[in-house]
Amino acid sequence: MSGFEHTPVLVEEVLEQLRPSPGRVYADVTVGGGGHARAILERSAPDGRLVATDRDPSALKAAAAALADFGDRVTLRKARLRDLGAVLSSLGIGKVDGVLADLGVSSTQLDREERGFSLAKAGPIDMRMDPTEGETALELIARTDEQELADLIYRYGEERRSRPIARSVRRAYEEGELESTADLRRAIHRATGPRRGRIDPATKTFQALRIVLNEELSDLEALLGQLPSVLKMDGVVVVISFHSLEDRIVKHAFRDAIELVPLTKRPITASDEERERNPRSRSAKLRAARRTEAA
Repeated sequence: MSGFEHTPVLVEEVLEQLRPSPGRVYADVTVGGGGHARAILERSAPDGRLVATDRDPSALKAAAAALADFGDRVTLRKARLRDLGAVLSSLGIGKVDGVLADLGVSSTQLDREERGFSLAKAGPIDMRMDPTEGETALELIARTDEQELADLIYRYGEERRSRPIARSVRRAYEEGELESTADLRRAIHRATGPRRGRIDPATKTFQALRIVLNEELSDLEALLGQLPSVLKMDGVVVVISFHSLEDRIVKHAFRDAIELVPLTKRPITASDEERERNPRSRSAKLRAARRTEAA
C-alpha cells in the first residue's frame, strides 16, 4: 500500500476533452495518486507518453508505484504547476498534445492529520503541499498581524467574518494556545460560533491559509500563462477546480487568451451518480480549452 489512496474525479469527462490517442504526449501536472494518469496512459496505448508532476513527494511515490506497469511511457518529476515549461525543456520535449491540472487538496492529504489540512483530525498547523520546504501555516500566522490576517482570510477564503476570526486567531497565538489544527479550529469557532450545518465555519479560513501558504493562485496563473508555449497547435488543456477563486481565474484565462478557444461554455460538473459515490466531486468544476492560432 502506498498510503496515498485517492479517487480521481470526472475521469470520463477528462478523457472526453483530452481525447488521448497513441503516439502523442500529455502532461498531468497534479498527478496525485495517478488515477487520471492511468486513464490517459490506457487510452493512449500502446505508445502515448505522459509527463507527470506533483509538488508533494508522497504523491509522487504513490504515483510511481501505481504507474510502474507503464514503464518508460510515463516520466515523473517533482515540480510545481509553474514549472511545467522548465520540466518539458529538461526532458527535450518542445510541446505536448494535452495538459491536465486537477487542483486542490487530495483526500489523502486531508485525511492524514500530520499534514495539517484536516478540520476533523488534530495535527500540526502545517498545510504545506510540499512538507519538505517553506514555512508552515503556524509560521504564517506568527508573522502576520491581525489586519493582514483578516485581509488574507477575506480575500482567499471569501470569509465575511474575517476580522473577528483574525482577532481570535491572533489572540490564541499570542496566548500560546495554537498547538494543533484543533486549537486553530476552536479559535475560529470562538468568533463564528460552533458548526450548525453541513459546512464547518472554519473551512474558509483553513482554505485561505492553505492557498496563501502554497501560493496556489499565482501558481495556477503561471501555468495558464505558459499554455500557448507548451501546447501544440490543437492541443487541449483541462483544468478541474474546487472553489470559485480558481474557477474564476481559469474562466478568464481561457476567455482572454487569444491563442486559446474555450471548449466548455459552462463548467462541467459531476453526475449525480459520481457525487453519491465520491463526495469530493460535488464541488469539482471542469473547464477545457484548445490551442489555436492567435487572431
